[in-house]
This record gives sequence, structure tokens and C-alpha cells, in this order.
Amino acid sequence: MDEHVNIPRVMSTQHPDNAHSPFFAAGSQLSGEEEVQEAHYAFSALGCDEQMWDHEGKEVDVYVVPKLLTQYPAFFRKKKLGKNVFLTLRVPNPAREKGSAKGLLEILESIPRSYDVAKEFYRNGIAPIFEIILPMTTNSLELNRIWHYYRDFVAGKSERPVFLGDITFREWIGEIAPQTVNVIPLIEDKPSLLTADTIVDEYLKGKDLPHQRVFLARSDPAMAYGSTSAVLLLKVALYRLHLLEQKRGIPIYPIVGLGSAPFRGNFTPTNVKSRLKGYPSVQTFTVQSAFKFDYPEELARRAIAAIKKSPRRAPVPIEDEERIIELIERISATYARQVERLFPLINHMAKFVPPRRKRKLHVGLFGYTRAVAGKRLPRAIGFCASLYSLGIPPELLGLAELKAQDIKFILEHYPNFLDDLQEALAYFDSQALSILPPRVADDLRRTLRILKIDATPNLIHEAITRALRNLLQKNDSRNMQELVTQAARERRFLG
Repeated sequence: MDEHVNIPRVMSTQHPDNAHSPFFAAGSQLSGEEEVQEAHYAFSALGCDEQMWDHEGKEVDVYVVPKLLTQYPAFFRKKKLGKNVFLTLRVPNPAREKGSAKGLLEILESIPRSYDVAKEFYRNGIAPIFEIILPMTTNSLELNRIWHYYRDFVAGKSERPVFLGDITFREWIGEIAPQTVNVIPLIEDKPSLLTADTIVDEYLKGKDLPHQRVFLARSDPAMAYGSTSAVLLLKVALYRLHLLEQKRGIPIYPIVGLGSAPFRGNFTPTNVKSRLKGYPSVQTFTVQSAFKFDYPEELARRAIAAIKKSPRRAPVPIEDEERIIELIERISATYARQVERLFPLINHMAKFVPPRRKRKLHVGLFGYTRAVAGKRLPRAIGFCASLYSLGIPPELLGLAELKAQDIKFILEHYPNFLDDLQEALAYFDSQALSILPPRVADDLRRTLRILKIDATPNLIHEAITRALRNLLQKNDSRNMQELVTQAARERRFLG
């Protein structure tokens, strides 16, 4: 795949964290056909250079390439798919999605068909799809199975006879291309993030690859270990990947999945400069739905252009990794204890968080056997939306045991720490503490004393959350979803 040297800087995704619906949506939930329109919009209007096409946990639309090329031929003749703009598939992980495991094979078999469509359209051999993202990657074997299966059993059958003594598959059905696909690990849990460099190093063995992309999650680690822990985990993983890049001598291009909520990354059109400074070694940033649809189009477009113009730099060195990991463990333990007590309240509120996509959401870390403190929770967007809607920013969770020296140390590695918390605290209502379990309420009071952050409250949001809590205490659910939506619009993100 040496010809594909244009590594995307901005990846549009389908994460349903938007409060407002886009202008091209017929209703509050995007349909599968509207997601095709969304991809074109992200490329043509916003200037994204990559669209993640999510097959994880939903019915597979394997015809996205012909739909894009036939519905928007003028744009894609100018911006070639696979050369100027990119479509990258997120696929099911057979190790964790047994019910969708064979769907992976269907997706892999669709890649040569997309190639044929693009070849007919462009009259050349540019592969429109040549990379896939494997979620919940925990080891190199999961990556190797896909890489070898595609090479040996999809493209590799080209020169084999259909049956003994017969013509080859290539003679029967034509060329099968591309010959290989790049597999991008999406790494989501703490043990795997702390060994991301080892996973990638083992996967690279025996392969002559020009580069390797690595996707580091931000939302699921925040859900599992707390938002501050998630940032520190990313800092360690990114620095280790930098060292691996130096050791291996091939470029390693990190992708980081940042959402708009501070808990999920605080990546919005108004603060891209601080994120670029916070993650200097990241090559590709995700632009999720709230970024695209909850801000004026021109503002989003300018922010994306700024990302694309900014150079990638070296990461900030990690000099005391042992202390960072000890801090992560301490924050995680406090966070798990608090979430365990908040579990009934979060799950009750999550029922009123409006869906934004007409499909089952991707399964992710908590759709299987893992949860926080043994409790099955909603996905990260629903988790955030539930707490924000009550006036309790989830960024505060996990921080009650910090000392002044801990905060100073965090700021050395996470300079945006207090700024992110200040933004989140605009949506905090001290009256909300009365509905929390006493131990958690005391923890949050202590956290606020430790942080000493002077935040200006958003009074409109505060009024909405008070109305929500009033309905909650009356067990009146009639207007709950509408109020959750109103609060989300005020924040410019759902969760």
C-alpha cells in the first residue's frame, strides 16, 4: 500500500453525540441513507479528509462506495476516493461480537467489489477502501487474523482454480484487489492502552509496511476509569508509540477519538488549538457529530482547516511513568466506588436520552462482560448526558482523593486539566448534590474544595436541570426527553 502516503488529519465519525439534527436529516435520527449524505457533507462542506464507516453493531451497508460515487459524481471526480479523501471501515471484532463475527467476512469480501466500482468510475486502479479499524483490540493476534485472512483467503484466492483442473478465480470473476488491507487497532481498555506499543510492535513483525496507524479511544477509557485517568492513559500510550516509531524506523500515526463533552475529550470547533497543543503527536483527530452539527458550519469548517494546516509534533516526554500509573489507579478506584453508588440514577436517566441514529449503537467496551464496579452502564454518550442533565458533570468523578501535589503533577502532563474542568463546571448545580447518595455528595464537595475553580454557571442550563430533577422526584416522565434535549442544545453536545 506504498502509494497511499496521504495520511488523513481529520476523521469524521458517526458517534451520535449531537444535540441538533443536521439540515439534511428528515427527523431527529439519521437513517442509513442519510449517513451516506453525511459522509459527502463531511468531505465537501466541512473539509474532512476521512470518514469512518461504522459496521460495528449495526446492519452492514456494503454498498457505500457505489452510493457515494453515483450520487455525488462531480465531487468524487475532483476529490478521488482513496487518494484525496478516504473511507475507513470499522468492523466487528469476532473475539467480542460472536453474533457479528461472520459479518466481518462479508465486509472483507466487499472491499474488492468496491475496488471494481471505483475502477470503473475512475478508469484506474485506486483502491477506495484499503484500511479497516478493529475495535476493542487487546493483542496482535486479533489484527494478524484479519490481515492474513484478507491476503490469503480474499485476495489470495485469485490464482487458485475454482475446482481442481478448472480456471482460476481471476479468470472466472476478474482481478481481486487490493492485495492487502491495513488493519488499524482501536485500543480501548487500560491494560491494552498501557501495552499499545507492544501490540503494534508484535503486529509489525514479518511485514514490510510503509507506516502503521493506531487508534486510541478516549470515551470508553473515561467511562471505565474516569476522564482524568483516560487522558493520562493516552499520554503514556502516545509516548510509548513515539518510542516504538523511533525503534522501528517506520512512521506510526496515532488517531485519537475525542468527543465534544469535556468528559470525552472537549474537542469542539472553538478549542482545537488547545487540543492540538495537548496531543502534539496525534496525526488524526476525530470530528464527531456534535462538532459537525452543533456549531455554525463556517466555524466547524475553519476549525477543521486549522487542524489540517497544523504540523504534527513530538509528544511531551513521560519522565515518571510509574507515578502516572499509580495516579491512574488511585483515580480509577475512587471513580469506580462513586459510579457504583450512582448506577441506579444514571441508568434511570439514560432512558430519556434521545437516540440520534436509526440503528443499534456500536457495542463497545461495556456491551459484553465489562462494566464499572461490576455494573452494566449505558454507553458513554448516554452516561454523560444522564449526569449533565441532572447538573452533575461527570468530569468531577474520581478526583476526591487528590492532593495539591497530585494536581500539580497532573498539570505537568495534562496542561488543560483545570481548563477542561472549568468548562464542565459551567453545567454544575450545587442543588443537585441533594439527590445523590450522601457519600458521593460529600466526595464532590471535597473535590470542589480541592480544585478551587471559579466557574460561571450557565443559568439557562441550570434552570433546565432543576426542572428535570423536579420531574424526577415527582416520578413524572412526560417531558423528560424534551428537557434532556433542551439542556443538550444549551451545552452544544448531547453527551
